[in-house]
Amino acid sequence: MSMLPGHALAQLQPAAERLHAPGNPILADGRYYSTDPAPVVIGDTLWILAGRDEAGPDVNDFIMNEWQLLATRDPASGDWLHYPAIARPEAVFAWAAPGRAYAGQIVPGPDGRLYMYAPVLEKDTDAKDGFAIGVAVADSPTGPWRDAHPAGPIISQRVPVANAIQNIDPTVMIDDDGRVYIYWGTFGQLRGMELARDMITPKGPEVAIEGLTGFFEAPWIMKRKGSYYMLYAGNRAGPQSDCTPAVYHACIAYGTAPSPMGPWTYRGVVLKPVSSTTSHSGAVAFKGQWYLAYHTADAVGGGHFRRSVALDRMTFDDSVSPAAIRPVIPTRRPQPVPPPSRNLARAASVAVSNDPVPVQYWATSLNDGIVKAAPLPPDMWGSWTPHNPPQQWIEYRWDRPVTLDGARIWFWADQPAGSAIGVAPPARWRLDYWDGGWKPVPRSRGFGTAVGSFQAASFAPVTTRCLRAVFDASGVGTDHAGVAVQEWEALGPRPRPVTVRPASAAPAPACR
Repeated sequence: MSMLPGHALAQLQPAAERLHAPGNPILADGRYYSTDPAPVVIGDTLWILAGRDEAGPDVNDFIMNEWQLLATRDPASGDWLHYPAIARPEAVFAWAAPGRAYAGQIVPGPDGRLYMYAPVLEKDTDAKDGFAIGVAVADSPTGPWRDAHPAGPIISQRVPVANAIQNIDPTVMIDDDGRVYIYWGTFGQLRGMELARDMITPKGPEVAIEGLTGFFEAPWIMKRKGSYYMLYAGNRAGPQSDCTPAVYHACIAYGTAPSPMGPWTYRGVVLKPVSSTTSHSGAVAFKGQWYLAYHTADAVGGGHFRRSVALDRMTFDDSVSPAAIRPVIPTRRPQPVPPPSRNLARAASVAVSNDPVPVQYWATSLNDGIVKAAPLPPDMWGSWTPHNPPQQWIEYRWDRPVTLDGARIWFWADQPAGSAIGVAPPARWRLDYWDGGWKPVPRSRGFGTAVGSFQAASFAPVTTRCLRAVFDASGVGTDHAGVAVQEWEALGPRPRPVTVRPASAAPAPACR
């Protein structure tokens, strides 16, 4: 057997599609969504194994039936080959159920063959959780892939030892001495184990990996200059967290260790939360440069369950030991100039009365320009707590005065109007503007409270630096429901070019 060299890339699969990606995401037009990237270098080619998201636009579930590949010999060129549908769980593993082609990884083995570690669902199991990790083998990345261990998975809740975790997200490393290590896990549980040099047989013991602050899922093991690095999706949430303010979102954090099984030390954040709630990464050195692959919701029609692979350079600070990974700033392909709009909210910073916001919500979603038919909690600002106050407010602040004459708000609720529990439409709302003090906007009208569509308000023009929406909560007696808003537009008298406030910009000063 011999691996195909990089110059034979175009002959591997004639049906592959050539594409040019002038930036991220690589697949951007919405025909194919790609997720859970696992980069691997084979010869002079960088390959990225990815799952395929196939959920409908309003489906909040992972619909993932197959794996696909992206390949390039020069990431800077933007030239890629896309290989769709290289494998499906049930076609590779006779013991696997269809669907749930979750995050896998391809690793070149010492015998010249390729090994794919794939989390799939067992179709016949008495385990409480049916996810298990199988190993497939092939002579080329595009397959055909066949089960390297037809007897069943190498890791599940039953083998090699009983465990009670969800066994997904495998990552594998062959160390310099030829020893093979596998790591896997999710929901805050990370395991590690040595494999035999056949790349298949568990050698054990299974070890619980500790020390990686905020670990949630998506481990990625790598080694550089004698130090071991573990990238992972972290969701330690809170207003002071270096990872994420919202619990549904994740950052990519990392830790280091002097040996494959630790002890591990938390080192910081590589990638802040992206546009998708999940975050999943893989890193690899290719032609002298390290790259971080990850996914976002930035493709056409993208979302939390319609994600797309991105790739950016990753650098290290070698002035410290072990070398620190510098934060990766996500890049995007050039975007079309948006048409002029009356909505000036995108240029404002956000303030809210319930700061710090409960960790299931995200205040910056108020002016991100996105409204979804089936939002998740971080797609909105919300005020729900076990004890809700009778009134809340949200506020826009601009660096300099703007002229406004209207607003539109998209409310979300899980309880009907008048409810005193859960999240309900407000009983009423109003708009105040700053003019040496808070004043009601003049000659106002509108102010509907229905959910599922924009509720408009208009008023005589005002020039101000701050606009506040004040909500009287739905309730009965002293009991009140929470309030939630997906999007709030602040409208000027005439369309203007759209200005989006940079995420890194300092908040506009308060009006007081």
